[in-house]
Amino acid sequence: MAPRAEQPTRTAALHRLTALQVKNAKPGDKLSDGGGLRLDVDPRGGRSWVFRYTSPLTGKERYMGLGSAPDASTDKARQSLAEAREAADKARRLIREGKDPIEDRNDQRAANQARAAQAVTFREYAEAYVSRMEAGWKNSKHRQQWTNSLKTYVYPLIGQTTIGAIDTADVMKVLTPIWNSKPETASRIRGRIEMILAAAKAEGKRAGDNPAAWRERIKPLLPSKRKVRKVQHHPALPYGQLPAFMASLCADGADSALLLRFIILTAARYNEGAFADWAEVDLDEKLWTIPAIRMKGNRDPDRPHVVPLSDAALRVLSAISERHGNRGLIFPGLRRGRPLSDVSLSKAIARHTTTKATTHGFRSTFRDWAGDMTSFPREVCEQALAHVIAGETEAAYRRSDALAKRRVLMDEWAAYCGPKP
Repeated sequence: MAPRAEQPTRTAALHRLTALQVKNAKPGDKLSDGGGLRLDVDPRGGRSWVFRYTSPLTGKERYMGLGSAPDASTDKARQSLAEAREAADKARRLIREGKDPIEDRNDQRAANQARAAQAVTFREYAEAYVSRMEAGWKNSKHRQQWTNSLKTYVYPLIGQTTIGAIDTADVMKVLTPIWNSKPETASRIRGRIEMILAAAKAEGKRAGDNPAAWRERIKPLLPSKRKVRKVQHHPALPYGQLPAFMASLCADGADSALLLRFIILTAARYNEGAFADWAEVDLDEKLWTIPAIRMKGNRDPDRPHVVPLSDAALRVLSAISERHGNRGLIFPGLRRGRPLSDVSLSKAIARHTTTKATTHGFRSTFRDWAGDMTSFPREVCEQALAHVIAGETEAAYRRSDALAKRRVLMDEWAAYCGPKP
């Protein structure tokens, strides 16, 4: 009887390669070390270890990368070979346990990333969030308010707490000391914390409900901001006094008086009127288009606010253009590139009435007049003020801007304001 062929040992069956073979491998080589481990060299000479196996979960063949293989020296090749064999042995053990090595590695990486994310402090994440979002904020003052409020009220108390561990007790620790004395500031801080934590959850750095959410978490624990301190409205001139005020204002030759007249006649905010540019005005169509970026609130950037200009408003523009031309800022201040200040408008108001009133208050004057003295729908009046409106009926007005109806409204407002030319 012929002798039996000698069976290769386990080591011989697996460990077929030598360090020298690894070092001298050429482009295009695929050198097997046995047991599914091999060295692949691509046409450009890139060398990598690959483990080929059948997934115990799907029964499909898979290829698992185990890293690159150096070709600098025999010693480095020997070390790389040993590391690749160790990684292959670990993969084989997982297969015997019924696990897929690639899926197991993915799970481990995800767990490591989650642990690393949870180690990020609230301050670290918040600072990164502000840096990422500030490009979309309107002005430097807004960015400064975010940064200063967090530094002053939040970071000293919870800045070093990891972002994943922030809970309602932490949020209350920030809000409680200032809720009664500074309700407006506290309310804004709560909203900012909520936005930061929502972003952290979206990035997988948190789980669960938002502990800064007002309705679900904070409202049951704190009194309403309105009950803590009654909202202070801007002092407004009663509309019954407006015709006499406008008659006096029209006799004032100052630029500030012209700007104030324009703001009153268009029911605009100070920021909208003071920064008005001639490029925004269509004299032929009698329209003033205010860019969304200069409007209050998170207005759709593709939806500027269009204001129909009455003849009285156009006369103001004609008067100011005779002084300063019709390019750039319509109402320029003393400093180049800067508009007239709100202080100059306050002084103009004081020159023509003893009633306490503010520039912004004239919007309330307009709204009270429109509600008491006209039959225009509420939606049209609100749209004239560029207020954010909701509801199906109101949304229809928003889509069309109710421009034709608002033009009639603003003409009637100008006629009420007087005086006649």
